Amino acid sequence: MADHYEVLGVSQDASTDEIKKAYRKLARQLHPDVNPGEDAAERFKLVTHAYDVLSDDDSRRRYDMGGGDGAAGGDFGGFGGFGDIFETFFGAAQGGGGRGGRPRSRKERGQDALVRVTLDLGDVVFGAHRDIEVDTAVLCETCQGSCTQPGTQPVTCDICHGTGHVQRQVRSLLGNVVTSQPCGSCQGYGTVIPHPCVTCSGQGRVRSRRTVSLDIPAGVETGLRLQLPGSGEVGQAGGPNGDLYVEVTVSPHAAFSRDGDDLLATLEVSMGDAILGTETSIDGLDGTVDLEIRPGVQSGDVLTIKGRGITPLRGNQRGDLRVGVQVVTPTKLDSAQRALIEDFAKKQKAPEPQLAQFQQGLFSKLRDRFRH
Repeated sequence: MADHYEVLGVSQDASTDEIKKAYRKLARQLHPDVNPGEDAAERFKLVTHAYDVLSDDDSRRRYDMGGGDGAAGGDFGGFGGFGDIFETFFGAAQGGGGRGGRPRSRKERGQDALVRVTLDLGDVVFGAHRDIEVDTAVLCETCQGSCTQPGTQPVTCDICHGTGHVQRQVRSLLGNVVTSQPCGSCQGYGTVIPHPCVTCSGQGRVRSRRTVSLDIPAGVETGLRLQLPGSGEVGQAGGPNGDLYVEVTVSPHAAFSRDGDDLLATLEVSMGDAILGTETSIDGLDGTVDLEIRPGVQSGDVLTIKGRGITPLRGNQRGDLRVGVQVVTPTKLDSAQRALIEDFAKKQKAPEPQLAQFQQGLFSKLRDRFRH
């Protein structure tokens, strides 16, 4: 039987890190996926077995003392009958390899993906449709997720014989306890791929840009995330897709702002129209809105147009459009205009300016009226 130290090319006083480094170097050279030759496969088995023995402190100590491959043998203290019992329980309890174990599946669920989309306030009124470009993992068209070149398939691992795990015996007071760990040759899959797909490098998926169609409901707001199940990246080896999350940002509008399901706006009215009243129209987010301004309207008064706001996220009844009035006082008058205003003031006999109830200004007044 070949000496394990010679197989790995290390001395008998080599450290654990040196043994691990030597194994990794040889495994990269001799792995069946890299070197498909029969001689390399046999050497790979020897290297892997030597590493399994020397990487474990107990088995290495027994090997150095002449105990074969380092596995404890025979009964201990008359308790040999418990060895099979512990082998059964501990072999199955490790969840792979040995009795009752299963190899690891190559298929894994893909990761979730997050993209961001920016909307105008008008898109929020009724909702919008968007085609979103997503850069993510998609199924490899060459191997269709099998990870192998067309016409080939994975083969059973010679080290673990398809279990995905290798066993070690540990001698204890109760007999030979068998534990198991993932096979270093096949990484726990139970199979190796001699001829991986060249398109995806044996991953079963490739990076690509694809288009996702999205119907964005009405009533969304900044920070809201929409979930599209199964629209994320495909998993390794053709595993199920993850989910796609779309985070919404609503751009500020120059004329309108949002208060729940209501839209808010400010309408500047001339002093003459405020005194005499008038009719006008404004461009709303969903068409023209007609407004009637009653005579004597004051700055801070709110005109409410029912049903011209935003459709709620969960519901059908739209909010209102609330328009706050701001009376604009002229700052420049010619002599004729000034004479008319002076004559009007004399005939009106308005009271002298006086203190009134304190308020935070026009915009605070508008805000408070909007909210009540």
